[in-house]
Amino acid sequence: MVGVDIVGVGWFGFSPNVHDHSFREMMFEAATRAFQDAGAMNPREQVDAFISCQEDFWEGISISDEFAPDPIGGSMRPTMTVAGDGIEGLAHGVMLIKTGIADVVVVESHAKPSDILTFNKIVELAMDPIYLRGRKVVNYHFIAALDAVKYMRRTGISREDLASVVIKNKGNGLKTSRAPFSSRLSKEDVMSQEVIVYPFTDVDIARPVDAGIVVILASDSFSRKFNDTPIAIKGIGYATDNSNFELATLGEANYMRVASSIAYGMANIESPLKVSGIFVDDRYSYKELEHLEALGINEVAEKLKEGYFHQGSYLPVNPFGGHLAKGYPLEAAGLSLVLDAVEYLREGAESAIVGSWRGIPTFTGGTVVLSR
Repeated sequence: MVGVDIVGVGWFGFSPNVHDHSFREMMFEAATRAFQDAGAMNPREQVDAFISCQEDFWEGISISDEFAPDPIGGSMRPTMTVAGDGIEGLAHGVMLIKTGIADVVVVESHAKPSDILTFNKIVELAMDPIYLRGRKVVNYHFIAALDAVKYMRRTGISREDLASVVIKNKGNGLKTSRAPFSSRLSKEDVMSQEVIVYPFTDVDIARPVDAGIVVILASDSFSRKFNDTPIAIKGIGYATDNSNFELATLGEANYMRVASSIAYGMANIESPLKVSGIFVDDRYSYKELEHLEALGINEVAEKLKEGYFHQGSYLPVNPFGGHLAKGYPLEAAGLSLVLDAVEYLREGAESAIVGSWRGIPTFTGGTVVLSR
C-alpha cells in the first residue's frame, strides 16, 4: 500500500497577539516556510490538493474557506475545508494520497483568537442548547473540571500530580521559540495559585494563541524528491465520543482510545511505551495524564511520580512544552503537536505518537504515529 510522508512543515506566530498580520497573512507566511522546507517546492506546479482546517465562528466570517486558496498557493486548484482539528485534516490528506487521488497534499490550519471579542460566547454556542447553554454558566471550564474530578477520583491522581505536569511542561517550553507561556515554576508556585474552577488554577489551563501552521504530505514514491529525510506517517485515526455532554463518558478520553486503536492498527504498534516520545494535548493539566492513559499507558500516576515522562527519561511526554507552554491555536492545535513531533524526530528520535483533542465542549480527538 502507498505510504505517506511529511516532507515539509512551516509555522508563523505562536504569540498571544500577532497584531501586525491578518490570519490570511499568517497562512501565507507559514505556507512559504513549509514550501521552502520541502526543497523550495512550487505549489502551483507540484501540489495536487490543498486542505484548510478552520471553523467559521472562530474566523468571524461566514464561509471563511473562501479565503483559504490564495494564501496557501491553492488558487484555482482543488481545495477543501475540514471544520475540525488539524489532525482530522491530516487524515483527509492521508486518504487522498492512499487512494491515489493525489501524490502531494498541503494541510493548513491557523488561529487568530486575539481578534475574537466574545470567545466565551463562541464556546457557549457549541454547547447543547437545552442542557448546557441554557444554564448560563459563567465559566465554561467547569466542563473540564467535572471531567477532571471524575478522572482524579477514579485514578487517585492528586492536585500535586497536576502541578507536576504544569512544572514539567512550562519548563520544557523554554527550549523552543514557540512557547510564550513557558516558565520555571516550583510546586509551591503552582499550588499557591488561586483556584479558578476546582481543581484548576490559572497555570493549569493553557491559553489560546495566534499561529499558522502548514504541513506538506507526499506519497513515499514522491517524498524524496522534496526532502532527503521525510517523516513517515505510519498510522492515523480520529474519533468522537457521544457529542452530547450528558451522554458522553466523563473521566475517560474514549475518543483518544478509539483514535489510537485505529492508528496503532495501521502502524502495527503493540505498546506505546516503545516509541521515543509522546506529544499529547494538555490544554488542561489533567488532560495530559488522561490522554496518556487512553493511549494505552498504564499506571500513569506512578510513572509520573517516578519521572517517567520527563525529558531524558524512558518516555518523554511533551518535551517542547505542549499547549501549557505554547498556548493552543484553536483548530491548529493538533498540527502544533505534529510540528513538535517532526522537529523531535529530525533531532534524532526514531518514533513518536501525537494525540490531539478539539477542546471544550467536544469529545473529539485524533492520533498519529510518526517515524523517521
